[in-house]
Amino acid sequence: MEAQKIELVIGREFPKKVIPLIEDAKTSIAIIVYDWLWYPDEIGTQIQLFNNAIIRANNRGVNVRVCVQKHKIAEILKQAGVKVRRLQSSKSLHVKLMIIDNEITIVGSHNYTKNAFDINYEVSVILRNEETARKFKEYFNPFFH
Repeated sequence: MEAQKIELVIGREFPKKVIPLIEDAKTSIAIIVYDWLWYPDEIGTQIQLFNNAIIRANNRGVNVRVCVQKHKIAEILKQAGVKVRRLQSSKSLHVKLMIIDNEITIVGSHNYTKNAFDINYEVSVILRNEETARKFKEYFNPFFH
């Protein structure tokens, strides 16, 4: 069995550690996230750098699939050409999960918001293991179908 490589992501480290992974994505990015906000007037902020990295990945042919509950971010991402599923349920979609190239999984407390990236007490992990990514992908797939 392949060894699990674990990297902690504490607080403000999230964009610094995750944006390069998005930029290096070759085939796919799968995302389920509770809260994701867009800040069109704050171009240089960490959250907008993150947001734009997702759009650039999609534009260069990476298969970006996103499941969210909030209408506004779903519409923004759809307009940018991202494949989006908006889950309409009485249950909260409280997951914060990203799977990159079926080998890197990022899971934890970080939403994709300015507060999560800059202010809140947050912790996530980057897991580098194909078997772990496969199991999380099995969790993700039903949300997208």
